[in-house]
Amino acid sequence: MTDQTPIRRALLSVSDKTGLIDLGKALSARGVELLSTGGSAKTLREAGLEVKDVAEITGFPEMMDGRVKTLHPMVHGGLLALRDNADHIKAMEEHGIGPIDLLVVNLYPFEETVAKGADYDTCIENIDIGGPAMIRAAAKNHGDVTVVVDVADYEALLADMDQNGGTTAPDFRRKLAQIAYARTAAYDAAVSTWLAAALELEAPRRRAFAGELKQTLRYGENSHQKAAFYTDGTDRPGVATALQLQGKELSYNNINDTDAAYELVAEFDPAETAAVAIIKHANPCGVAKGASLVEAYQKAFDCDRTSAFGGIVALNQPLDAETATKIVEIFTEVVIAPGASDEAKAIFAAKKNLRLLLTDGLPDTRAAITAYKQVGGGVLVQDKDVGYVGMDDLKVVTEKAPTEEQMQDLLFAWKVAKHVKSNAIVYVKGNATVGVGAGQMSRLDSANVAASKAQRMADELGLDESLAKGSAVASDAFFPFADGLLEAAAAGATCVIQPGGSMRDDEVIAAANAQGIAMVFTGMRHFRH
Repeated sequence: MTDQTPIRRALLSVSDKTGLIDLGKALSARGVELLSTGGSAKTLREAGLEVKDVAEITGFPEMMDGRVKTLHPMVHGGLLALRDNADHIKAMEEHGIGPIDLLVVNLYPFEETVAKGADYDTCIENIDIGGPAMIRAAAKNHGDVTVVVDVADYEALLADMDQNGGTTAPDFRRKLAQIAYARTAAYDAAVSTWLAAALELEAPRRRAFAGELKQTLRYGENSHQKAAFYTDGTDRPGVATALQLQGKELSYNNINDTDAAYELVAEFDPAETAAVAIIKHANPCGVAKGASLVEAYQKAFDCDRTSAFGGIVALNQPLDAETATKIVEIFTEVVIAPGASDEAKAIFAAKKNLRLLLTDGLPDTRAAITAYKQVGGGVLVQDKDVGYVGMDDLKVVTEKAPTEEQMQDLLFAWKVAKHVKSNAIVYVKGNATVGVGAGQMSRLDSANVAASKAQRMADELGLDESLAKGSAVASDAFFPFADGLLEAAAAGATCVIQPGGSMRDDEVIAAANAQGIAMVFTGMRHFRH
């Protein structure tokens, strides 16, 4: 690396033309010669800028529908030559290769093309080859060359040039080089992931992961842990794509809990019913359906008022003023909804620390997506749990069959149990949770925890009997023994939904019959660790 001279020659070749003209004008005003290709050159010329086509310096026209245009020593020599290496300089002089001091490239929109559902051949044609090659070359030679791959860095580029006499600072070039390699890595990851899906490979031999920084977080789960939030490039409605209208920035735990809340509430079709989920530490402490949002919120709140304090509230319909008024009666960390009325926004505006997140809709809980979990030395990969059970999938296994009303509560409880940490036991009555047991080491313990919560809330509400009296119970996996079911029966449950499949199913069924309880099997479990 030599002492830097001002940037004198730049190659601009971009798919996304945002800001291109302004950048071209700014560089030209600073005495920078502009090289370009295809549509980028046309855009710059139409803006009145003097531009030299890459074809002029390579001596070869663009060919093969633009597949070949920058893959040439006149380009890559100008990017890769070390300015303080005598042999490199001699080679440049012998072959008439001019240095390229600045490369500005963004790639063919492969990810967007795939997202639009384009056919195989169209996706293939949107795989950029020359762009990544130039980016990697310029990034490797960042001691001498500045590389920019994001429109967001245009202003920073110009500012750094102005601060450094027309060149850029070494640290700035290093930073841009890191961004550049991350971009090409993410691009290749997108291509390889798409190809794996096209080939229907369930477990590709090599797998790449990528993300784009959305937010540097104050800390992680605890204050001594560093953390950041990355998006994966998809447009799934939720915490990553939501618009935050107010409140301080989200924390690591806020993001994790808000995601859990919104994925749960999306289980309930907003066209059929209003639904509310209140989450604490990634587990639901109250979930309910209602004729209105405010009714659903009150029912969810009355499941566990203690845990709801400082929780996350997710709605499946736009927030209205009446519900907003009810929510602000206690301290709430985050509210996420598909929308909000102006009146509701005004009510929340008085609570400056309350975050309000609005999305463009609800996530499709049956859409197949991939879930990742890091472990020591590796990454676990699986399909997200999008399992669905409807009325026709249930098998009545007891002498007594559930009533229609019980069946509705059983299906509701099953949807909630899917989002509760295992071992999970959920008591439901009247389309509202009345007791949730989560994350215990035995199913008996979870049944006991849920029952005790139902009794505690009954005491708080001044009721004569437990909220679990007459309830439906969901177990996310089979009862390995009859003790868990007997615990639920003792709490007042009258019907049970569970996967079945235990070696002791007959014993559990017999216990249910002895207690006069109706029970159905789903044939599907919902472990959530």
